Amino acid sequence: MSPQTTPNKHALVLGASMAGLLAARVLSEHFDQVTLLERDEVWDEPQSRKGQPQTRHLHGILASGLQTLNQYYPGLADELAEHGAMVGDMAETMHWFSYGGFRLRFRMGLPAATMSRPLLEYVVRRRTLARPNITLQDNTAVRGVVTTGDRTRVIGVEVEERGGSAARKTLHADLVVDATGRGSRTPQWLTQLGYEAPPESEVKIDVGYATRLYRRDPQDPNGGDWILSTPEAPKESRFGGIFPIEGERWILSVGGWAGDHAPTDEEGFNAFVRSLPNPDIQRIVSSAEPLSEIVAHKFPASLRRHYEKLKRFPQGYLVMGDAISSFNPTYGQGMSSAILQAAELDQILARRLSPEQLAPTFFKAAARVVDIPWQLCVGEDFRFPQTSGPKPAGIDLINRYVAAVHRATRFDPEVGRAFLKVMNLLEPPTSLMKPGMMWRVWRVNRRHPAKDQPATALPAASAL
Repeated sequence: MSPQTTPNKHALVLGASMAGLLAARVLSEHFDQVTLLERDEVWDEPQSRKGQPQTRHLHGILASGLQTLNQYYPGLADELAEHGAMVGDMAETMHWFSYGGFRLRFRMGLPAATMSRPLLEYVVRRRTLARPNITLQDNTAVRGVVTTGDRTRVIGVEVEERGGSAARKTLHADLVVDATGRGSRTPQWLTQLGYEAPPESEVKIDVGYATRLYRRDPQDPNGGDWILSTPEAPKESRFGGIFPIEGERWILSVGGWAGDHAPTDEEGFNAFVRSLPNPDIQRIVSSAEPLSEIVAHKFPASLRRHYEKLKRFPQGYLVMGDAISSFNPTYGQGMSSAILQAAELDQILARRLSPEQLAPTFFKAAARVVDIPWQLCVGEDFRFPQTSGPKPAGIDLINRYVAAVHRATRFDPEVGRAFLKVMNLLEPPTSLMKPGMMWRVWRVNRRHPAKDQPATALPAASAL
C-alpha cells in the first residue's frame, strides 16, 4: 500500500455527541491534535442540549457498543455504576413482554447498563476530554468546508462563534470528520463543490413516542430490571419501555408505529400506558411519583446515506454515525452503530493508507457495520403494511420465521441467547438460521402453539 503522504497533525470533528466523542477518541491515537466543534453550549454536567431533543427519551446501548466503549475507556461500566447507572447481566435483568408472554430470563454473562443518555454522554465526554491532545470548542457553528483550489481535498471548515461577532474564520485541518447526525449538511456541501450527493434509502415508519420520568423505589421487585413491551406486528403497534436510571428514577417511553403515537396530556398518556400488555409497566406508573412533564418525539423514517457508492469524494473528509445512517430509535441501535464505526476508523487509520484510499476504505467498512442493524430494523418495520420504502427481497418469509423465534424465546434459553446475540450485534442474523437453531425453534413452537398460549396463562415474571 502507498504510504501516507499528508501529515497527521490536526483533525477536526464536527459534532460533540456520542459519534463525535468516539471519533475524537480514536483520532487522538493518530493525530497530534484533535478539536471537537459543537454548535451548542456544553456544560460539565449531565444535561441535554438544545440540539439534542432525542436525549430526553429512553436510550439503550447494545452489548457490542458497551464492550467497545470499555475498550477505549477502561472501567467505564464501573464509572457509570458509581454515578448511579444500573449495571447487570442483560438476560437476568430482562423483563420483556412480547408475542403473548415474557421472554425467558436466564444468566448470559452479557453486561448491560441502563442510565440516562445525558449521563452516558457526560461520562464519555469527560474521559475523552481528559486526553491531552483533545479540545472542545462549543458555541461554534460550522458554515461550510474549505477546500484546495481544485476542490479535490478538504483542508478545513469555516466557522462562526455563536453569541459573539458575526465574523467567520477558517480552521485548518488534515482531516475533517462530520459527526453532526441526521441533519448533516455534507450532501449539500458536496453538490456545491461539484460532487454528487450520496444516494439515499428511506423507510417511512411514522414512529412517535412520549416520555416521562418517575421516582423509583429501590425496594420495587423489578427495581433493577429493564422492562419492555413490544408489539406482535401487525396486529399490535404499541410499545413501551421503562428503565431504571441514576438518581433512583425510572424513565418511561411509550409509543407506536404507523401514527399510533402516545398523547402528551395526562389522561391520554396514562390510558396509553394502560393499553400495554406488560402489567408491570402499568403497576409502576400507577403508583410512582412523576418527576417531569411528558415530552414527545417523532421519527418519520429511517434514513441511510450510501457514501460507499460514490465514485468521487474529496480527500481529507469523512462522515460517520447518524450522518450516515439513522435507525428507528425503538431498536436502540444508533449509538452502538456509531461506536462500531469509530472502531473501524481506528483500524483503518492504523494502516496508514494514502489520502485517496482513506474515504473509500472507511465508507465500505462503515457500510458493513450499518448493514446488519439496518437489516434488522427495516425487517421488523416491514411487519407493518403502512411501512414504505425499499423492501428487502424475501423479508415476509424471513419475518414469519423470526416471529417463531420471538415466541420460542419465551420457553428456550438457547433460542433466547441466540436472539440476544443478534439483537446486540454480536452475531449476524444468519446465526438464527443454522439447522440446529431452526430445529429448536420448530420444536418449541410445536410444543407451545401461539393460539394455545394466551398471555394470562403464562407464569408470573417473578417465577421466570
